[in-house]
Amino acid sequence: MARIAIVGVGAIGGVVASLLQSAGRHELVLCARRSLGELVVETPDGVVTINATVLTRPEEAKPVDWLMVATKAYDVAGAAKWLERLSAEGAPVAVLQNGVEHRERFLPFVTEERIVPVVVDCPAERVAPERIVQRGLMSLKVPEGALGAEFVALFARTAADAVTVPDWTTVAWRKLCHNAAGAISALTLQPNGVMRDEAIGEIALELVRECVAVGRAEGAVLADSVPEDVLEAYRRSAVDGVNSLLADRRAGRPMETDARNGVIVRMGRKHGIPTPANSMAVALLGAMTGESPR
Repeated sequence: MARIAIVGVGAIGGVVASLLQSAGRHELVLCARRSLGELVVETPDGVVTINATVLTRPEEAKPVDWLMVATKAYDVAGAAKWLERLSAEGAPVAVLQNGVEHRERFLPFVTEERIVPVVVDCPAERVAPERIVQRGLMSLKVPEGALGAEFVALFARTAADAVTVPDWTTVAWRKLCHNAAGAISALTLQPNGVMRDEAIGEIALELVRECVAVGRAEGAVLADSVPEDVLEAYRRSAVDGVNSLLADRRAGRPMETDARNGVIVRMGRKHGIPTPANSMAVALLGAMTGESPR
C-alpha cells in the first residue's frame, strides 16, 4: 500500500485517481484549489466515485510515498507550493503533463533523481467541476529504471497501460508531434473533423514536419512517416473530438501553447532549425487570447 497525493484534479488527475483506487491498496490524497464534493469518473468499465482525502491548502499536507502532478504545464508554480510538505521525506514526483520538458519545469523545486517524467495518452474530459468522462484507455509511459518500475507497480491490476520505455525522449516527441497539430483546432475553434479538409491537412503536416526535425535534433528517433501518420490518426478519430487546447480556449482558460508548440519554436531556434508554421500558430494564439509567447 502507498500513500499517494495527486496535485491537480482535472481530467487526467481524476482518471489517475480512479485507476489507483481500483487497485484497492492505496490511500489517496487529492490536492485541489477548492473543496470537492463527490468526484465521479465515468470510465469505460463503469462509474467510479473517488474515495480520498481532499486538501485545498498546502499547509494541510503531510508527507506521502508518491506525488503525482497532473496540473497544466503552465501551472508549475502552483503545483510547487505543495511539494515541500508532500515530499518532505523524499517522495518521488511523477510529472504527468504535456510537452517534453517535464524534468526542466520541476528542477527548481525537486532534485532530478526524484523526478519521473510521464507521457500520458488518455481521451478524457472534465464535463463538470466534479464529473470526468474517460472515453478510452489511459496509457502511461515512464523511463526505465528503479523509480519507473515502482511507478508502474502502483498501477498493477488496474485498467491502465502503464509501462517503462527504454527511449522516453522518442516517446515524448512522438506525442508532441500529435499535440502540435492540435493547435489547428484551437485556432479554428473546430473539433478534429477540421483535419479532413485538404488545405488544413497540409498545414497540419507542416506543423508536424517541424516538430520531427527539432525532435531529431534533440535525440528523438522519428520516422519520415510521422507527419502522415499523425494526420491519418486525426482523420480516423471522431469528428467531434476536442483536444485540451481547444477545450481551454472555448472555456476562456489559459492554454498550454508554449508546452505544445512554443517549445518547438524555442528548441528549433537553439538548433538553427526554422519553424515558421509553429511560430505562426504560437503568435496567432497569443494574439487571439492575449497570452504572451514565452
